[in-house]
Amino acid sequence: MPDADALITAAVAAVRGTDVRDAERKLDRLVVGSAPVRAGDDGGRGATGDAAGPAAVDAALLRRLVAAVHRLWPRGWQPADVARIVARRLGARPGRLVVDALAADRAAQPGPVPRWWDDQLTDLDARVRWDDDAGWLGGWATREGTDRIAALRDAVEVLALLAGLPPVAVLRPPPGGGAATVTGPHGPSDSRVLDRVRALLAKAESTTFPAEAEAFTGKAQELIARHSLERALVESAAAHPDQPGGVRISTDAPYAGAKALLVQEVAAANRCESVWSDDLGFATVLGFPADLEAVELLHTSLLVQATAAMLRGRRERRGGGRRTRAYDEAFLHAFASRIGERLRAATESADRQAAQDAGADRLLPVLAARSGAVRERMDTLFPGVTRTRLTVRDAEGWQSGTSAADRASLAGSAPPSRPLPGRR
Repeated sequence: MPDADALITAAVAAVRGTDVRDAERKLDRLVVGSAPVRAGDDGGRGATGDAAGPAAVDAALLRRLVAAVHRLWPRGWQPADVARIVARRLGARPGRLVVDALAADRAAQPGPVPRWWDDQLTDLDARVRWDDDAGWLGGWATREGTDRIAALRDAVEVLALLAGLPPVAVLRPPPGGGAATVTGPHGPSDSRVLDRVRALLAKAESTTFPAEAEAFTGKAQELIARHSLERALVESAAAHPDQPGGVRISTDAPYAGAKALLVQEVAAANRCESVWSDDLGFATVLGFPADLEAVELLHTSLLVQATAAMLRGRRERRGGGRRTRAYDEAFLHAFASRIGERLRAATESADRQAAQDAGADRLLPVLAARSGAVRERMDTLFPGVTRTRLTVRDAEGWQSGTSAADRASLAGSAPPSRPLPGRR
């Protein structure tokens, strides 16, 4: 009987190939080869010999999964990215399986890791839940309420996917990859401002009155903009000022293009750049740390608000609440465009006030230098960026989305399509 590594290697290679029947045969061999060894069937080697068995296969699979995710870190991937892409392409259950591999990889790290790394693992609930690697897969299958055959297939498919992932932009040095160049807003002042922003956004999400939601969101953006300007002036005189960094925000289906547009609008209002990678299901936002945190907070809240407004729009539309993809997409595109106008207006208002308070001759060079640094970062990481145009096909959806985002007396109009920076 081949050993565990040989069976896994053959199964992964077959799954990555184009011969479906061969993949099934190799997976079946792995299933059969990892069956418990019965007394007298081991050829005299004993259960601890080189032949495959459940314990050997479980340990080998976990070892291979940990090695596979670890190889991705220098290639720009982060734990949250890996969990997202596996769930996106293979499903929720394989997505949870790779989280176990992320937990095992973290446990194997020889030293401390950046705080943001552990924060991502905490958000994923990545914990070592097993005492022995040899029983890892069986325990995972039990927790998932599935059988060993399905678990083996999930593990092999995850390995095959991880082996084929392309490199992405390195936004932050991974553990062991050198000192991080980006710091986050951790001071007391930052915390107070962000707490106020979160409270305003929570009110915007909970109200059933669109005008109130717009007002709360607008106030949150004003606070964010003022805080960003204050931080920019402080950082301009610091011995070791912040440098531009980046975050990735999910833009999964449905309506990935509309979600990417929302990310772009929020990013632009907060002096950030956004690049959409449709094939990978995320937008990369580049900017200074405080601005990036603001983008994440606002985008999360606005996506909730946009979805709620879309559902209300369905109920209000002619003919009742029948759902059509064209209507929903047009609604979300219009909502994102109009919200972007409001956010940019709030930022411009804060800029004018800050210029009066601090002096335009002091503020404007600082903002220009920061914008230039973000653009340079984008050109370095995404030299081949192109534009993707989003097209609206439902006039009623566009009008309803514009109206939903315009309840707070926003002025102006938006075009029926908007180019997005992205990679095909």
